Amino acid sequence: MPLRLPHIRRFRRFTRHLRGDTSGLALLEFALSLPLFLGLGMFGVEVAWFAVTSMNVSQISLTIADNAARMGQTGSSSATKTIYRSDINSIFAGAAKQGENIDLLQNGRIVLSSLETLGASGKQTIRWQRCKGMKHYNSAYGPENTNESSNRSFVGMGPPGREIRAPNGDAVMYVEIFYEYQGLFGDMFLPNKVIKQEAAFPIRDDRNLSAQVANDGAADPACNVYSAS
Repeated sequence: MPLRLPHIRRFRRFTRHLRGDTSGLALLEFALSLPLFLGLGMFGVEVAWFAVTSMNVSQISLTIADNAARMGQTGSSSATKTIYRSDINSIFAGAAKQGENIDLLQNGRIVLSSLETLGASGKQTIRWQRCKGMKHYNSAYGPENTNESSNRSFVGMGPPGREIRAPNGDAVMYVEIFYEYQGLFGDMFLPNKVIKQEAAFPIRDDRNLSAQVANDGAADPACNVYSAS
């Protein structure tokens, strides 16, 4: 049925009124733009948290390497230092405390290696290696006793072409940390990934390298044990 003239006029008045009505416009614009700005804000928070976490893991790796380079137990100041299991446990306990806010040992793995030389040959070897953490990660450079004599591809520890080598009769404490990053908002903005940080320090004082890690009755943080305690 065709519209009558009064109906058409009322409809035109209604459309003119609707076209000129700006009440609620700001609310409408806010509602339309909110998802965009909320998403950008969440993305910024996620990126910032990833950067902070990565920096935190890097600082912990440096602290472990530095502390490991200073560790040692001796009966007198003139005696050559011997490394004991309790010394390494103390290093790992400090790292756990430093990484509490990111649950480092629950979500990651610390690998501490002593890079040394085979006698006077100058050839490199991982003399001993100890680990801590619940996640199953191994050193990228090989397990304990990996050496240059039996494995010619092993020339030291570090990025290819920039490998660190221990001087004759000395040792370098090399740390690798693997941390499984989980985003604040899941994998919505950044994929869950493994943050890996490495650090190295030469030992500070004379050390009895032949004793490796001596048994003083403390638990041995061997690399085949997965524990956060």
